[in-house]
Amino acid sequence: MINDLKENLFVLVKSLSKSEKRQFKLYAGRVEANQNAKFLQLFTVLDRMEIYNEKEILKRKFVTKQQLSNLKAHLYRQLLISLRMNPSIQNTRMQIREQLDFATVLYQKGLYKQSLKILDKTKAVAAGYEEKYAAFEIVELEKVIESQYITRSMSNRTEELIQNASQLSEQNELCSQLSNLSLQLYERLIKAGYAKSDDEFRVITKFFFERLPKVEYEQMGFRERMWYCKAHVWYSLLTQDFLAGYKYAMRWVDLFDQYPQMIQIHPVFYLKANNFLLEALVLIKYPKKFKSVLRKMKDVVSSKSFPKNDNLRALSFLYTYNNQLNLFFLEADFKKGINIVPSILREMESFRIQIDPHHIMLLYYKIACLYFGCEMYEEAILYLNKIVHNKELKMREDLLCFTRVLNLVAHYEAGLDYHLDRHIRDTYKFLLKMDDLHEVQKSMIRFVRTLGNIYPSELKENFVKLHAELKPYEDDPYERRAFLYLDILSWLESKIENKPIAEIIKNKAVLNQRSRKHSISPL
Repeated sequence: MINDLKENLFVLVKSLSKSEKRQFKLYAGRVEANQNAKFLQLFTVLDRMEIYNEKEILKRKFVTKQQLSNLKAHLYRQLLISLRMNPSIQNTRMQIREQLDFATVLYQKGLYKQSLKILDKTKAVAAGYEEKYAAFEIVELEKVIESQYITRSMSNRTEELIQNASQLSEQNELCSQLSNLSLQLYERLIKAGYAKSDDEFRVITKFFFERLPKVEYEQMGFRERMWYCKAHVWYSLLTQDFLAGYKYAMRWVDLFDQYPQMIQIHPVFYLKANNFLLEALVLIKYPKKFKSVLRKMKDVVSSKSFPKNDNLRALSFLYTYNNQLNLFFLEADFKKGINIVPSILREMESFRIQIDPHHIMLLYYKIACLYFGCEMYEEAILYLNKIVHNKELKMREDLLCFTRVLNLVAHYEAGLDYHLDRHIRDTYKFLLKMDDLHEVQKSMIRFVRTLGNIYPSELKENFVKLHAELKPYEDDPYERRAFLYLDILSWLESKIENKPIAEIIKNKAVLNQRSRKHSISPL
């Protein structure tokens, strides 16, 4: 626990902006006795450190080793109190909570009418923003006050409060069921991955519909509809039903169009809704719609009304650039994509604290794919090695698989023959260790195993054979996702036809756009 606190405190201090540091010093210095307080000295030392060093703190001799743990805990709490008071961090939910705290203080002082007046106003705000958990808590406090017969206003107040409490309780229960289901589906995706067979599809479907509450969509409020859509999006992703994923992600985004005031209350869910929709549009290869959704999301995020904090800035960076890269892949515009790589790397560094390693590695993988598409293989290898050599990485197994395969292919294309045998051996061993291999991955294992024994004159013939073996899986509902991570078919076609891979992918995109007009209608 001490180690966690040590790390958390240092990370928190390093995450503070200049204005937040200034506010903390003003907050801590409001009491004259605090001006030379030990927790302020500790803050100053930590702020100047690049790497946490406990020995350096103890050298300053303002605190002993035995006192340091308690001092860190005190500083951590003072920092959180100061941040909570920062107007830039406060949101509607925190303001509702603050008013509820004020009402509780007034109740404990015996100022019951003042307390009820604040509760009544705050309940209206909570209802307007669908903060129903807070609204339920407010009603419960109103019941406590009224139950003491303090106000002598019990004519129809009892029935009103009981009805409010019952209705909010039902709505909160429904919301809890839907959010629980959404979380369970996400956990299943992380642990077991996507459905790989009809049997797995049936198991997931049974699991989903047994837990999905029987409700009418139009009868629900904003919050319940949001979780309803999110649960269906996760189910669609698990079962690899890309069109259904598009439908429910679109419905989720439309909710925020219907209730634009909710963007301020749920900015993270607004970003996630758009990110899911953009992911679905990549899966169904719909670049025209993709561009309009991405443009609209960027406009909303950059508007003055969109909330600003470190978490939202990090998510906005992640979703904007991740989807910008996806657009380059959709349109095979790899050279244009390379132009934004320096901006991605620069901003990624500034959000290291907020972004988890998995998403950083995912960006590295996509950057590597950009360079691969431009036939800049050594640059692609540079970013792929960042993933392969990361021993502490917790990344989805299928993505690690395609990272290894792409790394091998990049070495082959770069003519780095002196390491090729070792890469073939390492990749083959890695693939063999994987659980629940797809047919595409099994084909790749067989090809990788024989790659070192193929003469240059036989390469084209073997590329043709592998292409013929993989082609049937392109439209297989349980195998097609493999080609989204690594477009091995387009690479094989480029080798067979002796054309750049970008040209192959662009030609496919044009054909797909022509067929799209007849295959999907707007929702």
